[in-house]
Amino acid sequence: MIRKSVQNLTPYTPGEQPKLAKLIKLNTNENAYPPSPKVGQALASLDFERLRLYPDPLCIRIRELLAAEFNCNIDNIFVGNGSDEVLSLATEAFTENDGTIGFFNPSYSLYPVLADIRDAKQVEIPLPASSDELAVLSKNTKLPDLFFLTNPNAPTSTIFSLEAIEEFCKNTDSVVIVDEAYGDFSKQKSATTLINKYPNLLVCRTLSKSYSLAGIRLGYLVGNTELIEALYKIKDSYNVNMLTQVAAIAALEDPEWMKENCKRICATRDRIKQELRNRGWFVAESETNFLWAKPPAPLTAPGVRDALRAEGIIIRYFSQKETAEYIRITIGTDEQMDEMLKVIDNCK
Repeated sequence: MIRKSVQNLTPYTPGEQPKLAKLIKLNTNENAYPPSPKVGQALASLDFERLRLYPDPLCIRIRELLAAEFNCNIDNIFVGNGSDEVLSLATEAFTENDGTIGFFNPSYSLYPVLADIRDAKQVEIPLPASSDELAVLSKNTKLPDLFFLTNPNAPTSTIFSLEAIEEFCKNTDSVVIVDEAYGDFSKQKSATTLINKYPNLLVCRTLSKSYSLAGIRLGYLVGNTELIEALYKIKDSYNVNMLTQVAAIAALEDPEWMKENCKRICATRDRIKQELRNRGWFVAESETNFLWAKPPAPLTAPGVRDALRAEGIIIRYFSQKETAEYIRITIGTDEQMDEMLKVIDNCK
């Protein structure tokens, strides 16, 4: 009764959402600060009787705001129920039943799960160490039908230059989705600036991180109109609910609030990066709202994780071979990060 691919599936493991008193939650890259007050005002003023009606199936106002931001047409934008739905629909639209889906390793651990759900062949490529490596990769490697490229990458915070991404897209006919979930924390220009040059390019973004709206689930794609139209053909009729649309519109109409939150987070990130390096840690460069860090011996990544958890501070640990020596630390408030440092200083 159940498809074999589903029976054999190892599901995606989302970040833990524990209900602990005095919890400092640094494990799922949520924003440390609240969304724009205009979001609360918009939700509070919503006439609850409207909930008997279906929402806008095409999210027109959201697409208008995003089109203005990215200097494109609304036909270049697809809006979905979080970026996870957007990515899932892409596997349906852009791969045949015997098709292939590719991604780097390590990267977002949902990608192989989406490939398995689609029952597509996975093409796993080691994460390039530099922009130069990325730029030449598609010249020397036949890419799968659909390729997910996260920039900046999670969990390693690796960032590739816009020029390298352009070279990567230029040398393939595959559909390339550049996942910019953390793009608003980066100083680099978005790959959305390339969509008119490369009809095979889609750029995925979300309101979860920078806009402090992980709870409403809204993600979107920017790209070629033909690809966007394909996604609208197969989406659920009303895939983005009314409350989400109201909150998203209010947030997008107040981008300065988001930008100020990002500045605060980036300042804290850079301070904590240096604090950890002063303690002998390896900390990768980051243009995200998290740090990818390796503790110095005799400390171990799982040991630090356990010590932090014992004090009510949770971070993310990935036990796979490529990532087992590192922890990923979401940037919280300055007070939260200082509490984390106190615990780390007592680790043995």
